[in-house]
Amino acid sequence: MKANRLKIEIWSDVMCPFCYIGKRKFEKALDGFAHKENVDVVWKSFQLDASLKTDANTSINKMLADKKGWTIEKAKEMNDYVTNLAKQVGLTFNFDKAIVANSFDAHRFSHLAKEHGVQDKAEEALFLAYFTDGKNTADYETLIQLGKEIGLDSIEVGEMLVSKEFANDVHEDIQEAQQIGVSGVPFFVINRKYAISGAQESTTFLQALNKTWAEFELENISTTKDDNNMGAVCTPEGCES
Repeated sequence: MKANRLKIEIWSDVMCPFCYIGKRKFEKALDGFAHKENVDVVWKSFQLDASLKTDANTSINKMLADKKGWTIEKAKEMNDYVTNLAKQVGLTFNFDKAIVANSFDAHRFSHLAKEHGVQDKAEEALFLAYFTDGKNTADYETLIQLGKEIGLDSIEVGEMLVSKEFANDVHEDIQEAQQIGVSGVPFFVINRKYAISGAQESTTFLQALNKTWAEFELENISTTKDDNNMGAVCTPEGCES
């Protein structure tokens, strides 16, 4: 980490609604942070369900109902609730259009984007594709098109997808999450000193940023400290607010 910069690491999954909501709340805080130009944001891979099979013929409501042992009606009610939360931060969720998709290749796509300095654009594109546009984020052609839209070379994206490139990076992110005790996402780590779990309010993020900046010269701490900040998260067992 550069001596005069804050590093924000965000563990997230493409299929996590609170990760998209948390992104918006964090962005609002960052816009109000006086030292925004000194912040580096790194997105880290996390899979809520690594065994999930991509299935364009199964609705998100049915997938959730089957996983939780709920009725379709209860699953829809929960997704409607999350949709309303998303509206509060300016997001449009269309769960009726969403496609059940394993997120592993989307995470590899994000790592490729990181190498080209457009990782945040990649994450935004993936969230928008999944939650709003009803695109299959596990489909190679979809990822190639998303890459083109954020300035990546289509051939490079395609070659990466048919290879195993960045697979180890994804696994390493997930393993690292386990090591530091991440059980749900989104999970924000500031300079490996403070952690914020969940889609907290923007004021919480801003307070953490200001506090970290104030302590900037003392930052040689390698372990993560959870400041008992808990917000809405998604875990492998489901999403809770």
